[in-house]
Amino acid sequence: MSAADCTYGLSIVSRGTGPARFAAAADLARAADDAGFDALWTSELYDRSATILMAHLAGVTENVRIGSSIAYGVGRTPLMWAAEARDLDELSGGRLALGLGNGTSRMMSEWHGVDGSSPAVRMEELVVVLRKLWRLHEGPVRHDGRFYHVDVAPPAATLPPLREHLPIYTAGVNPRMVETAGRVADGVVGHPMFTAKYVDEVIRPAVATGAAKRDRDPADVETIGILMCAVHEDEEVARRQVAFSIAQYAASRVYDRLFELHGWGEAQLRIRDAARARDAEAQIAAVPDDAIDAIGVACRPGELAERVARHAVSYDHLDLTGPAWGLEPEAQEQAAMTIVEEMRAALTPASVAG
Repeated sequence: MSAADCTYGLSIVSRGTGPARFAAAADLARAADDAGFDALWTSELYDRSATILMAHLAGVTENVRIGSSIAYGVGRTPLMWAAEARDLDELSGGRLALGLGNGTSRMMSEWHGVDGSSPAVRMEELVVVLRKLWRLHEGPVRHDGRFYHVDVAPPAATLPPLREHLPIYTAGVNPRMVETAGRVADGVVGHPMFTAKYVDEVIRPAVATGAAKRDRDPADVETIGILMCAVHEDEEVARRQVAFSIAQYAASRVYDRLFELHGWGEAQLRIRDAARARDAEAQIAAVPDDAIDAIGVACRPGELAERVARHAVSYDHLDLTGPAWGLEPEAQEQAAMTIVEEMRAALTPASVAG
């Protein structure tokens, strides 16, 4: 794959308050649509919904795909996911890309109040049920599985969805979860901590393993990356921003495999020690220089497009975002707008959604 084969998306991170944050998101969305981005991506946490923002973005854009990277699969029932997806696809005129993830087992049990065991198996079953519910117009849907029981027989005729096929993407970091995408999804949504080496040695083989179990071609599974980008006149400031974000993720054992793969294990332990001491400067200092360059992009104005292209060779689609941690809402919005303007000249007609 070459950088020219990769399309680009933009993360819309809405962290302000009140109507102003939606207005700011709309400005970003319009600018990205105009610049030729292929997709806009939203996410959700314990205090923000992905689908509400997706609906808002769908209403202010015309060309870009509207996706979630990610929304919590366990956060809504399969029936409500199918209903919301149908509405979002109709609102956007067939531009929905539904990205789902379950989070960690602890998040599943403590945030969502569901069984946190076997998250990959649960996600695979959810996608299967959603596919059935998407075809509800064909007749009653009955499913009795390990995690989901559904028995829906509409008393009146149900109209078919706008599109016959609902694009569903599943998130994953470690192999078993990534296999789920290969088995049942249209693509795998990566993580800001991914590197080219990790994609080549862990992600693509896991997708292929999952695809083989369903007699699918792994090439049919879109690989989506998320790339943290920091642009500043002082490149060292940009590097510190990316390093701080890396340090926040490094505390989680979810990323142990990635750190070990690159030989950054000792650095990860130093980062964790600094995190326990609440020493942000020590956390930043402990992040290896090569980790900053392998995971994100930190550069001066005018250099972003070229730096991004080096990462794009690993993906079918690359979602660009500002540093994931450490920026106030206005600074986060400005970081996203800077990404749009830096990438505008590099986006060719081939990068625009058809």
